[in-house]
Amino acid sequence: MRAISKLWLAAAFCLGAVAPAAAQDYPARPVQVIVAFPAGGSADIVGRHVMQKLSETTGGSFVVENRTGAGGNIAFAATAAAKPDGYTLLFSTPGIAINPSLYKKANYKLEDFTPIALIGEAPLVLLANPALPIKSVNDLVEAGKRKPDAIRFASSGNGSSSHLAMDVLRSMTGMQYLHVPYRGGGPAMLDVIAGQVDVTMLPISESMPYVRDGRLRALGQTGAKRSPIAPDMPTIEEAGVKGYASTTWYMVLGPAGMPRNVVQTLQAQLDRVLKMPDLQEKLKAAGVSVINGNSEEANAFLQSEYKKWAALIKASGTIIE
Repeated sequence: MRAISKLWLAAAFCLGAVAPAAAQDYPARPVQVIVAFPAGGSADIVGRHVMQKLSETTGGSFVVENRTGAGGNIAFAATAAAKPDGYTLLFSTPGIAINPSLYKKANYKLEDFTPIALIGEAPLVLLANPALPIKSVNDLVEAGKRKPDAIRFASSGNGSSSHLAMDVLRSMTGMQYLHVPYRGGGPAMLDVIAGQVDVTMLPISESMPYVRDGRLRALGQTGAKRSPIAPDMPTIEEAGVKGYASTTWYMVLGPAGMPRNVVQTLQAQLDRVLKMPDLQEKLKAAGVSVINGNSEEANAFLQSEYKKWAALIKASGTIIE
């Protein structure tokens, strides 16, 4: 019996030694990182900055894959169904916290994910076609009150940050608009420029080049304070909608059930790169304020966002079949 006990102890010791080693060797093969929106959008740009730096510093390969459609639900469901070994990750925006309340049949729930790190947040910009006689947030609100559906609003998709940020503005002001969902912010922006639709809300990094060259008019940014990359642009609250604030944010998640040591390894790797000045400069240029929250902080933030949006969506009565 003593011999058997010694064998069991030796086996247990070996298993204990193997698990950390496996985490230390992570990643041993390419990691698929799913982004729910098209190439060139803010989630894609920010995700690629972070994953490129992660690849450089770990010697591994973190490969971004754009898997679009259904307001992000396709990407979210694919991540939730993946093997929880750390080789399928999601670089997410707020849709993951919004869609379970917004969609009548969302095919995932928050418990299907392992939050790993909260990367940062960025404001959106409320943008109008410059040919319109709308030069301020107040002008837009008044136009939307005078005639329901007179304002054609292009979002980057049902349940996207832009969609919900505009719906919060509607609920706070009483304005109305016709919602025209697109498959990403790029196509929405191009149709606002072309005059096919009137206004949109998009992340500040995507918006500023078109604001600077005059192809779009900025009415205000959605954050609680002005972004460092647009210090002269007022917030929507400063423009007159008291208490208004809505940002987009970026989080890395994996499927539920990921080994704790792999989560800790990923978290440590992300913490390291998010403190590097060159990556911080790239994220700042994209309008992102770095948060660098750990797994526990990311989970608490995700739950808080879910509750916030569930209450707002219930109050607005907006449901997507």
